[in-house]
Amino acid sequence: PGDEVLIPEPCFVSYGPSARFAGGEVVHVPTHVENDFQVTAADIEPYITGRSKVLFLGYPNNPTGAVLRRDTLQEIARLVVDHDLMVVSDEIYDQLIYGTAHERGHVCVPTVEGLRRRTVLIGGFSKNYAMTGWRIGFACAPEPLLQAMHKVHQYMIMSAPTMAQEGAIAALRESRENVEDMRQSYDERRRTIVEGLNDAGLPTFEPEGAFYCFPDITSTGMSSEDFAQTLLKEEQVACVPGTAFGPSGEGYVRCSYATGLADIDEAISRIDRFATRHRE
Repeated sequence: PGDEVLIPEPCFVSYGPSARFAGGEVVHVPTHVENDFQVTAADIEPYITGRSKVLFLGYPNNPTGAVLRRDTLQEIARLVVDHDLMVVSDEIYDQLIYGTAHERGHVCVPTVEGLRRRTVLIGGFSKNYAMTGWRIGFACAPEPLLQAMHKVHQYMIMSAPTMAQEGAIAALRESRENVEDMRQSYDERRRTIVEGLNDAGLPTFEPEGAFYCFPDITSTGMSSEDFAQTLLKEEQVACVPGTAFGPSGEGYVRCSYATGLADIDEAISRIDRFATRHRE
């Protein structure tokens, strides 16, 4: 209790509550569009105190679609080692990367020098393999940590169903081409929605991973919450207020492109009409 968990945000909504559930104190580390929503060592260092124990990384990122580059991670690794921190790295979207990030390849956090013995790697099958309903994932960590995790897991979860485990094995062994086809399809949708939102006057950072984009809606003069609620009411288009992912999400909303191109085109048309009507 009282140990601090550094969480870059905007971030997935469960990170903070999970840390608090374990008795930790959450310290939010803002990221910014000017740096492609990457968290850097310079962003993190001012928030480190004598009680800091864990740095949480979630890249490719939900909600921004940001991807961490190796040089950025190398700087973070030096900071982690200097301050004797552990890292929890959520890499559930690691195969869904695009553009130059795909050309470079995903950088798995434990492969960065200094982080192998300091990282709990979290992965799963819901995103890369579209197995959301199977509820199966995995964690890789140093042996002493795994032993402690087993104690909790044994009495809270027991084990994943055998059917789900067999499905996960089949996905790993036999679905490489299917995953690549899905990635290419997402890439087409990504480019379509980013172009459409920019054309609608909502500046949108080009995501390099996952299947979300994070348009800037400040030109409408509305808060993130008001924008999302009013868009749903007036145009029947659903998005998530940026503030759901942390305080620095104000001024943004999260849009998912995990749907068909026809639906994306229709949503963009409605968002364009809505933004034009409400723009100051």
